Amino acid sequence: MKLLKTTIVAFAASAMLFAAQGEHHAKKEKKKGEIATVVETGNAASRLLLKTLGGNLKKHMKKGGPAEAFGFCSTHAADLTAEVDNRLGKRVSIKRVTLKPRNPANEAAGDEKAVLEALETLDKNHVRLPRHLIEKTPGGYKYYKPLVINKKVCLKCHGTHIDPALKAKIDKTYPTDKATGYKMGDLRGAVVVTIKQ
Repeated sequence: MKLLKTTIVAFAASAMLFAAQGEHHAKKEKKKGEIATVVETGNAASRLLLKTLGGNLKKHMKKGGPAEAFGFCSTHAADLTAEVDNRLGKRVSIKRVTLKPRNPANEAAGDEKAVLEALETLDKNHVRLPRHLIEKTPGGYKYYKPLVINKKVCLKCHGTHIDPALKAKIDKTYPTDKATGYKMGDLRGAVVVTIKQ
C-alpha cells in the first residue's frame, strides 16, 4: 500500500511538472507568434511609409531636381506620414526619428533616442545593422527599422557638398538643421512603428 501511495504521489508530481512545462511551452509559443505578428505589422507599415515618401520624392526629383525634392519634403513629408499613420488604424502608429533632425519634430527622445544611439554605435564600429529591432513596451511593442543612406541622391540634400543655393534654402526653412554631413552607408535614423495590444 505504501509503495502504491508513493507511486501515485510521484505520478501526480510528474503530471504537474509535465503540465507546467506544457504551459511554459505554450506561453513561449504564444510569445513567438506575438513577435512574428509585430514584425509582420512593422514590416508592412514601414514599407508603406517608405514607398509613399520615396515614390513622391523620386517624382519631384525627376521634375525639378534636389530643390524641387526639398520643397516637397519640407511641405508634404509630415502630412504624408500622418496620412499613412491614419491608414494604419488605432492600434498602430508610425513616425520617423533621428539624432540629427532637419525638422525638429523628428528628433528622437527617451527610449527612441537610446535605441538610435545604440544603432549609431554599432554603425560606427562597422557592425552590420539589423533589419529591425523589437522593443517591448508597457502597452505593446515598438518596431524600429533603421534608415541608412543607401542612395547617392540622398547626399544632394544630406551630404557634405550641398549646392549653395539649395543650402541657403534649407537654412532658411530649417535654421537649426543638423541633417547634413552624411556619407553613403551612414545611419540616418529609423522608422518607428508603435503597436498597441
